[in-house]
Amino acid sequence: MGNVKAVGEVYKCSVCGNVVEVQEVGGGELVCCGKPMDKIKG
Repeated sequence: MGNVKAVGEVYKCSVCGNVVEVQEVGGGELVCCGKPMDKIKG
């Protein structure tokens, strides 16, 4: 969890299973289903 820091990081939602790969860093936190997403790569 935490702020997005680099292109290529991969995040997964622990609730629904959505997976997101960062294409452009904006410095925010990725949230899905009302919860912060878990960083799984990067």
